[in-house]
Amino acid sequence: MAELKEILDEKRKLVDQKATQYRTTRDDWNSRTKEHTAIRNELNAEVRELIQNVRQQREIREQMNELVREKKSIRADANKKVKQAKAMLDSEKGDKEEPAPGHRGRRERKVTIHSLRRDLQKLEREFERGAHTGQNEKKVMKRMKEISSQIREMKSSEESNGDLKEARGMLREAMVLQEEAHVEVQKAAQAAQEAHELMLQWNKEVDRQREQAEDAHRELRKSKKEADKAHHFYIVSLRCLHSIQDMLRAMRGASSGDNQRGARVEVQDLMSKLMSGDTLSTEELMQLQRFD
Repeated sequence: MAELKEILDEKRKLVDQKATQYRTTRDDWNSRTKEHTAIRNELNAEVRELIQNVRQQREIREQMNELVREKKSIRADANKKVKQAKAMLDSEKGDKEEPAPGHRGRRERKVTIHSLRRDLQKLEREFERGAHTGQNEKKVMKRMKEISSQIREMKSSEESNGDLKEARGMLREAMVLQEEAHVEVQKAAQAAQEAHELMLQWNKEVDRQREQAEDAHRELRKSKKEADKAHHFYIVSLRCLHSIQDMLRAMRGASSGDNQRGARVEVQDLMSKLMSGDTLSTEELMQLQRFD
């Protein structure tokens, strides 16, 4: 009997050590589970906030795209007004048409103040370079005077023409509106592009944060599984421990006194709860482990 008691006592110490080890392991995994849960919840909250940002930028982009369409319509109207004003100006100017020298039968070009100034500047540059000498020099100088005179006459004619002035004014106004509309189109298009790029950035961040949240959730499930496994082994160890203790008490006899009988009743109550599947608190489980 003494030898058996010694063996049981050694087994009791070993099982008690194992129970403590499993309890420590379980508590460690439970702690990790809490950490992973907090991380996952925080990341999921950030993902929800990022998704709101994505939706907001998408709405801004759609609003800006709609504004682009509106501004393009306004610009198209302004382009039409510019075209109409130019046509009216050409009509009021009554530009002369002369066939280009040496191009008989081809399309005739209009003679305008602008075209005359261009011709005059060309002759002046050629004259400065010494491209015209002798009799040709006199011809070129005469042609330059004729062009200058023609420019003055056309300017005088245009200045005295009220309809022409009105047409010029309408053209200026139309071109101002055209430029303003074009600027507004560019602004709206830029705002739409910026919103689109920001939306893409938020989308990437959503994917990154969501992946991290999924990683945290996987770690959470792993730690919870390990904690449950350690808890199961802990409960088994407790049952083994108290089975050994029951055998040791039976060997010591029933002369242990009222205090020990009271403790035994309490142990039996806790073990009955445990065996019936009830959940014991950590304090109750540690109390079971302390009874010997």
